[in-house]
Amino acid sequence: MNRIKYCFATLFFLFVAVGFAQETGTKERESGHTNQNKFKQLYEEFSTPNTYRSASGAPGPDYYQQQANYIMHITLDDTNAKIYGEETITYINNSPDNLEYLWVQLDQNVRAKDSKSPLRNGGGVPLAEQPGSFAGKYLTQPFDGGFNIEHVKDASGKALSYTINQTMMRINIPTPLKSKDQIEFSIKWNYNIPDHTINRARSGFEYFAKDDNRAYVIAQFFPRMAVYNDVEGWQNHQFWGSGEFALPFGDYEVNITVPADHILDATGTLQNRKEVFSREMMKRYEKAKKSYDKPVIIVTQAEAEAAEKTKSTTTKTWKFKAKNVRDYGFATSRKFIWDMQAVKVGSKDVMAVSMYPKEGNPLWEEYSTKAVAHALKSYSEHSLEYPYPKAISVHAKQQGMEYPMICWNYGRPNEDGTYADQVKFGMISVIIHEVGHNFFPMIVNSDERQWGWMDEGLDTFLQYMAEQEFGEIYPEAIAPNKKYPSRRGEPAKIVPYMSGDQSKIAPIMSNPENVYQLGPNAYAKPATALNILRETVMGRELFDHAFKTYSERWKFKHPTPEDFFRTMEDASAVDLDWYWRGWFYTTDYVDIGVKGIKKYYVSNKPSKQMLEYMAARNISEADLPPLVYLADEEAEGFDAALKGKAPTENSKSLKEFMMDNMTAAERAAVKEPKYFYEVTFNKPGGIPMPLIVEYTYADGTTKNITYPPEVWRKNDKEVKLVISSMSELKGIVVDPKLETADIDTSNNSWPKKEEKSDFDNFKNKTKG
Repeated sequence: MNRIKYCFATLFFLFVAVGFAQETGTKERESGHTNQNKFKQLYEEFSTPNTYRSASGAPGPDYYQQQANYIMHITLDDTNAKIYGEETITYINNSPDNLEYLWVQLDQNVRAKDSKSPLRNGGGVPLAEQPGSFAGKYLTQPFDGGFNIEHVKDASGKALSYTINQTMMRINIPTPLKSKDQIEFSIKWNYNIPDHTINRARSGFEYFAKDDNRAYVIAQFFPRMAVYNDVEGWQNHQFWGSGEFALPFGDYEVNITVPADHILDATGTLQNRKEVFSREMMKRYEKAKKSYDKPVIIVTQAEAEAAEKTKSTTTKTWKFKAKNVRDYGFATSRKFIWDMQAVKVGSKDVMAVSMYPKEGNPLWEEYSTKAVAHALKSYSEHSLEYPYPKAISVHAKQQGMEYPMICWNYGRPNEDGTYADQVKFGMISVIIHEVGHNFFPMIVNSDERQWGWMDEGLDTFLQYMAEQEFGEIYPEAIAPNKKYPSRRGEPAKIVPYMSGDQSKIAPIMSNPENVYQLGPNAYAKPATALNILRETVMGRELFDHAFKTYSERWKFKHPTPEDFFRTMEDASAVDLDWYWRGWFYTTDYVDIGVKGIKKYYVSNKPSKQMLEYMAARNISEADLPPLVYLADEEAEGFDAALKGKAPTENSKSLKEFMMDNMTAAERAAVKEPKYFYEVTFNKPGGIPMPLIVEYTYADGTTKNITYPPEVWRKNDKEVKLVISSMSELKGIVVDPKLETADIDTSNNSWPKKEEKSDFDNFKNKTKG
């Protein structure tokens, strides 16, 4: 035994030494190169860990974040579709820096007459355009929707100097705001509310001509503090329209005055419910607080229709308070039907709420609150427990937009109340998605202005899981489908995008203003990447623990992409640098196939290739220890007598080895494979992935093996693997369940499957 080990070691050293000398002696020396290995560490891409953000992905000991508290008085002028507001902001500087000035966001200025936003995009004449958009561009005067700032004053009422640069306002405070100090100031403003059905504003009104009423969904309606942190300093990147928001947490006290016949709900807890509710509404509300199986109607359709016909000349003020939220939104109209249901989340009750005009029924009454309740439970299970007292879904014709505790959602049936499945599933999906934004980014508060995928991609991933669970819980709602028809999340559905024109694709790690296709880039691709990571790369147990760790670490904080990437590795012990690099930092795609296959048999003699290898290195057979040789069936000089025999029949040295080193019982338990194959798998695509292979044998059996992604670590183009079997190999399929978003499955099989052309498929469909 020791003699054999010694000879093998000597031979190995001899082969390496002679081979190296021969290659370096005859081959022209190549120039060096930098490390291009797909598995190298992400040190070049990542910033250096520090005391604010640790290498583990957790907040560091010196992590800080600012706080902005608001007291607001808002009046909605329904006659002129205008908002008037005054706010007092208390800004607390928790940073170690003294701040020379403050930055405030004026997002409505994106709709000012002099806005630069419409001028930033080229593209030429579109093939088609919606009537409202066309009219807004070419037939009417530009809508003036920007903020009119009436004053900015300090706590004593003295005017503060300010400078407005498009959607950002710098407040020039007289003395720097010291670290750990705070400042109080007030702003008074007004602006014209846009019709969001015409220009796709993120908030605004929809006008209903038949009853001469508006339904309002209002957000970005007040000057909001920008984020100051250890990564960006002031995040004062302009709001152009696509990149969303970066906002600090704070406490809100908001009083909203609207026509007395309006129904209103908003971020926060209503403080004067008995003043604004009728006696009957209070009874229904108390019932809803105990109804866990179905919604209770607070304002009926008949009551909403009656309110549409008369317009109150008096007003009513709704008063709310919200703790530790990053933004604020409200919805109001005399058209709203209102329902509520209690949802058990952990140890507490949360109210699932829906507001919708009669135009939303019967679809909304049937499914909206059901979708809200399901989203709260599903997201709480997969990320973090929902901390707020309610979640509201508001019907808005063309909207899908989110704010703390409230969101706007589309999905409208035909006038006769009928609707297609596409409308139903679209509505359920957008409600799940927008309610899900309460978790990302309203609680796990990423910088949307910089990294759109951190909220949209993570939310779409959780949305996919919630949708699939919805289909399992409510099979009658998705019948005759066997599973919920999710639009995004499944690997195969991202293939058209990832295999598309590279000149129109940007990496996920791009600012949302700079990508060509925001939907696939920020929503679908990261959601699919996370789904594959959970199901195929990490496994559910490791992934779920790591994802929950990230959610808990960064709830009510401001994470960066690196914090997410590092936490997922830190909490799982899975090296994922190769995965983040391929899926998030490049526009590479997945393409893995079977390049070729060779059949071998065990032999007692060296093959022609082996003899040539020995001759090139001046090695004789006498120099070799006893060896087991594999002979290529297709090679010149192959001995056909080797076929179909057990290895010990063809190799004397193997038989002797077993006799000398194994007991009789061990020899009896040996199953000698009769077939040996060298399978070459290639990887035309740039992203390494686990090599998932299904082998089929002549005896009808199949074997599935998943090789780890590290199989590509030394050769990014192809890898050769040896397969031994008792039965003859008849078929190979790579990624048989389409788990990896492989963009070209024509090379995934051996023998190669015949791919029918579109014309052949058309002929088959139209036969006869």
